[in-house]
Amino acid sequence: MTARRRPGGWVYAVLVGVLGASVFPLYWSFVVSTRDNAAIGETSPLLLPGGHLVENVRRVFDTVDFWLALGNSLIVAGTVMVSNVVLASLAGFAFARLRFRGRNTLFLLVVGSAMVPAQLGVIPLYLVVGELGWYGRLEAVIVPGLLSAFSVFWMRQACENAISAELVDAATVDGCSILRTYWHVAVPALRPAAAVLAMLTFMAAWNDYFWPLVVLDPNETPTVQVALSQLASGYYTDYALMLTGATVGVLPVIALFLLLGRHIVRGILKGAPV
Repeated sequence: MTARRRPGGWVYAVLVGVLGASVFPLYWSFVVSTRDNAAIGETSPLLLPGGHLVENVRRVFDTVDFWLALGNSLIVAGTVMVSNVVLASLAGFAFARLRFRGRNTLFLLVVGSAMVPAQLGVIPLYLVVGELGWYGRLEAVIVPGLLSAFSVFWMRQACENAISAELVDAATVDGCSILRTYWHVAVPALRPAAAVLAMLTFMAAWNDYFWPLVVLDPNETPTVQVALSQLASGYYTDYALMLTGATVGVLPVIALFLLLGRHIVRGILKGAPV
């Protein structure tokens, strides 16, 4: 057995560069959120935080109803995240390990639906929302995102890799029903993949701007992204105000990553070469 070669210094240099390029926009947003607009207009670059963070945060919540926007986004993103993880894991387990007629055809239809541009469904979906009386209500944003083709594909591939057919057959021979097999066999094996999917779906729902702008009332049911667009509107752009709102708006995403970080890293390392 050959010994594994340690990565060279250039590998660490590239990783540090990628890390810096990824973290710097967040850090710069935080720095700007701690300054006033006069400091932002200076020629020298802003690299160190200032002392106006509390004042800017107060201005954000005074300018728009940011608490309402945060609550609406948490409801929407949280519901979409939980729904996608539960429904996609059930569908992925069925497509990967259950035998039924038309399984492959149905899976191809699901994957094929992901190739249809989302823009083509905006007008029909808007008409359906109007018929249901959901305009200006969170249901108009939540229901279309309860399950996606990508989520089903992701969990199906995870089931293929993490759950062997022999294990499912053994559980069936022992008298487990399909749901018991899913709960006791599939769920423990799918936790890393489910954590990654939860993070991806939460971020997608949290960062969605176009559809909430179309179907929600920006004054009654705003989401974070719609509220940020209101902060950016006006005769001039208040960068300190706008980036303070962006800094506050990204905190729930960071908190979720810290909460699921251990499972996400395990899911990523599961596909790494040995």
